[in-house]
Amino acid sequence: METFMAGNNDKKIVIIKRKTNDRHVHHGGSWKIAYADFVTAMMAFFLLMWLVASLNKAQKDGISEYFKQPLRIAFIGGDSTGSRAETINGGGDNLDKHDGQVSTASQNEMKQLQQLKTNILLSVHNDPSLVDLKDRLLMDIVSEGLRIQLIDNKNKPMFPLGSDQMDPNVQQILDKIAKLLNNVPNKISIQGHTDANPYDNPEDLTQTNWELSTQRANAARRALLKGGLQENKVMEVTGFASTVLLDKKNPLNPNNRRISIIVMKKEVEEKLIKNK
Repeated sequence: METFMAGNNDKKIVIIKRKTNDRHVHHGGSWKIAYADFVTAMMAFFLLMWLVASLNKAQKDGISEYFKQPLRIAFIGGDSTGSRAETINGGGDNLDKHDGQVSTASQNEMKQLQQLKTNILLSVHNDPSLVDLKDRLLMDIVSEGLRIQLIDNKNKPMFPLGSDQMDPNVQQILDKIAKLLNNVPNKISIQGHTDANPYDNPEDLTQTNWELSTQRANAARRALLKGGLQENKVMEVTGFASTVLLDKKNPLNPNNRRISIIVMKKEVEEKLIKNK
């Protein structure tokens, strides 16, 4: 502070000097944390994309099947702790006759069938000798269990026209399926299907699509046994002629000619035994 005299005037002029801090005030560093999180997320995303791009079709199918596993959920009341199945109070219909509770045995069976499906896919897709057949293998979970289908095509049929003599290449894929079927306790049903193309002599009732579809189903049974399938696994061999078409819009489509192997759920097996 400085003091000056203003001439003869008795009043003093007081000048006050204050120092100011002109240094730059630092901003917060939260944006750096957000930016680092963003960069990390982008790196993880592109790494995931690279890994997915490097997978072959069989591996992708295997991963897809893994995420289709049934959830361990029981739609009943009550508490849930630890490793027990989570419970959800549902307002819908019961899932079965046991007060809506999904049994552990049924859940385990579905997991086994899903795993069997994955194992068959991987086994077939990883064998270079089956490259021409892997696209003719269809599998899905149906109400009866796991359905495995080998479909025909125009260029390379499984059987000659009107015959039940199986192509040797089909035996290779059935060999792999047979060994894997032994890993589950379920029985199987083998079904034969034809297209709607009739025999040249429709008046000859001794050999029709009914006989042909049954004969081809039995040929598939023999091929599975040759491939190592336990004989007591086969519970049923039937022919459906052209009554259950894969392509309903085109009854003459070669894909309608197929062999279906149903890995039956236990309850389906029990009903089949009861009805016989």
